[in-house]
Amino acid sequence: MSWTNWLTLLLVIVILTGIAIGRFPGLRMNRATIALVGATALIAIGAINLPQAYAALDMNTLVLLFAMMILNANLRLAGFFQLITAQVIRLAHSPRLLLALIIIAAGLLSALFLNDTIVLMFTPLIVELTLSLRRNPIPYLLALATAANIGSVATITGNPQNMLIGIASGIPYLTFLAYLLPVALVGMVIIWLVLVLLYRQEFTAVSLPPITLKPTHLYRPLLRKSLLATTLMLIAFIVGVPIPLASLAAASLLLITRRLKPERVFRDIDWTLLVFFAGLFIVTGALETSHLSERLFAILQPVTERGIVWLTAVALLLSNTLSNVPAVMLFRPLVPNFPSPQTTWLVLAMSTTLAGNLTLLGSVANLIVAESARVKGIKLSFSEYLWAGLPITFLSLLWGIIWLSFIL
Repeated sequence: MSWTNWLTLLLVIVILTGIAIGRFPGLRMNRATIALVGATALIAIGAINLPQAYAALDMNTLVLLFAMMILNANLRLAGFFQLITAQVIRLAHSPRLLLALIIIAAGLLSALFLNDTIVLMFTPLIVELTLSLRRNPIPYLLALATAANIGSVATITGNPQNMLIGIASGIPYLTFLAYLLPVALVGMVIIWLVLVLLYRQEFTAVSLPPITLKPTHLYRPLLRKSLLATTLMLIAFIVGVPIPLASLAAASLLLITRRLKPERVFRDIDWTLLVFFAGLFIVTGALETSHLSERLFAILQPVTERGIVWLTAVALLLSNTLSNVPAVMLFRPLVPNFPSPQTTWLVLAMSTTLAGNLTLLGSVANLIVAESARVKGIKLSFSEYLWAGLPITFLSLLWGIIWLSFIL
């Protein structure tokens, strides 16, 4: 390899290490700034030039992510997530039923509206609810985090890595759903069983007392409009409209308004995540232009071609060292060269998403739950998360392997 290739490889390793850790010692940098500064450095050393860097940006994925953020912001401002919480409270008559309802709500909503947004909205509400009921908040927070991850596996719009896979693979929305919805549904049952067994004292056969939380403030015109836009978007997905276009059209419909100031919506946009994605696209683009991705493919191909189990094992390892989005981006230029690209994409979607439940650091959704709970005075430790995350991850991955081996 040339000196440029060696320097590129060294820089990419440093960038991915920083992303995996989440920071560089002594520096106030997060994953987004590490990715952006790293991408700039790769351009500076000639690993990729500016036109190639611009071409490496997958605008379809960035547009889809941006549009879903606008949709979620409008739903939050309309009071949609508070409404769902109120319904959970109304229906839950026992701790086991409350756990089940949290899992169902988190899983289904994550499949529709992006898992990170769901846990951000629901964590404070669940802490308030469980403390008011004098219950242990930890198993319910574990349920929220793991169900948001597992539920999100079902759709292309469920999480950032699925968005990458959906756009790169071209798999239709309904086809993706048909293959991976059973993985999500059984996975949610696994969460309930594991948590009930691990926290037997919490889930005894008792009735919950009636509770009244803060009044739900609904902005009904915006709620109706947001639900209409969501419905139209899903119909567009089903009939085959390009997913980025359908989501952007729904977002644009919500931005046509006489009452809601755009600044309130744009304050809810996770610009950091968009910068993170843009930087990572350039980093992986540098691997392609310098032909290092070909060498990576030569290393991974013999392992991944051994079958779903081996591909899942590699995805599990990469997702818990680099994080799931960088893991998928590393695979993105390689998958078209595999014998069965669609199978590979679906296995990657299943394994990188479910792998996020293994540790507290495994997914952004987990970290959001832990940090939001900490602000409310509840500590979700790494070891306590692992106690539940380990069996949930391996049982759900086992089911995913069995299901996809049977159907693909």
